[in-house]
Amino acid sequence: MQFLVRMDVRLPHDMPQDVADDLRAREKARAHEIQRSGKWPELWRVVGQYANVSRFDVESGDELHQLLTSLPLFPYMQVEVTALTVHPSKLDS
Repeated sequence: MQFLVRMDVRLPHDMPQDVADDLRAREKARAHEIQRSGKWPELWRVVGQYANVSRFDVESGDELHQLLTSLPLFPYMQVEVTALTVHPSKLDS
């Protein structure tokens, strides 16, 4: 199943810098792990925002949920998920 996912990160303004830096480092490591697995084939930054738009290729919505909640920044994210399917007018590859 293909999903389009937008993640907007909202860290508390009073979060200590060392805590934020640690979260970001762990987030990057976990994101790389998921990408290497092939489950997160596309990732784009949204210009001017602490946000990204991604495409996930997973077996189910439950698997997507497990991956997203495994991200260290998940508690600080607003996540919007859209299920995708092939458009009937898409050219064959």
